[in-house]
Parts: sequence; structure tokens; C-alpha cells
Amino acid sequence: MQHYIKKLIAQGEHQQLDFKFEISDAKKIARSLVAFANTDGGRLLIGVKDNGVIVGVRSDEEVYMIGTASHLYCKPTVAYTIQNHTVDGKTVVEVMVEPSKLKPHYAPGKEDKDTAYIRVNDENQVANKVIIKVWERQTQSKGVYLKYTESEQLLLAYIEQYGKVSFSKACRVAKSSKNKTENMLANFIALSILEPLFEEHGVSYKIKTIGNFTF
Repeated sequence: MQHYIKKLIAQGEHQQLDFKFEISDAKKIARSLVAFANTDGGRLLIGVKDNGVIVGVRSDEEVYMIGTASHLYCKPTVAYTIQNHTVDGKTVVEVMVEPSKLKPHYAPGKEDKDTAYIRVNDENQVANKVIIKVWERQTQSKGVYLKYTESEQLLLAYIEQYGKVSFSKACRVAKSSKNKTENMLANFIALSILEPLFEEHGVSYKIKTIGNFTF
């Protein structure tokens, strides 16, 4: 019977699975933990190369650094569970992270600045201001209120006609400031009217469909 870990590796890296050859930088691991917690949860397999080759964990120090990453560098701390697996005589550490209800979580980014990350496909990406505002709205007790002004009407009409809109284009279409446009998009997403579309060149926004990316 094929080992459970080998079945996971056969999937390749994706939105809920990341391979790590080793842990040499707790801050980088913190980014992965935060990205999973801020998105759909996921698993880190420590001791596995990017190409799926199992090399095994070389010392207990690497396991210790996972705790350091979570408690020292994740704000707030990211909860996780950990399990060791022996595969072909080598130890693979599986780190499991559930989607968090305490979003956003932050980890050190450029120049150690606290940065919110999300998991998109097989990459950790910086969450933009719109996404952070969505999280804020989802956790506030008073709910989300939307004023359906001319700006909102113009923006939705454009997206319905062209399928999607970039942030810069949304500002021009709605004839609004960056801050107001961020709030409009965040409100639409929080109300399940729009959803983000993650592309190579950045984030666009489209009418929400079934089976969408979740926060």
C-alpha cells in the first residue's frame, strides 16, 4: 500500500500543500503558516524537495523552529498540529494548519515589516488592502452596510459588461478615490457579490461564482 505521505507528494504543491526541503529560516516558515491560516488551511511537508524527492528532516532543531515561527513571528499566533512520518527510512514532518477565524495573521515581510499573506495556487502572496478590509468586515459584529450610490452602480455595470476589473480601472470607472474604491470592493466581496481573481499581473475583481476562492 502506498504511503500516505507519498500520495500527498504525488499531488504536487498546490493551494493547500507546500514542500520544504529544510527549515533554515523561521520567518519564511511563518509566512507559510500565515498564508495557510489566512486562506483555506493546508499542510507543510518538511523534508521534501520542491520536485517531490524525499530527503528527510536532518535534526530536531527544524521541528523546534516551527514553534518559533508560530509563536514568535506570527501575529496573532497560528495554531497548528504536527506529525512525524517515516517514509523509506527517512523522517518527513507534516505540519497541518486550519483556516483561521482570527484573520488577518501577519508575518515578517520585506525589512521585517508585518505583512499579511494569502495562499494562491502554490505561492504565498501579499494580501492587498481590499482583502484585509474584507477580513475586517467579516469579523465585525455590526455587519456590512452598502450605500448603492452612482459609484457602486457604475462599477458593477462595468464588471458585468467586461467580466472583471483591476483596482486602478475600478477607481477610474467609479470616479472615486483609492480608499473609497477599496471600501466599495471590500463591501461587495463581504456581501458575496464580487470575488477576487488572482492573476499573474495582480488581482482583479469579478462577479462571484460558485466554487470561489475563500478567505
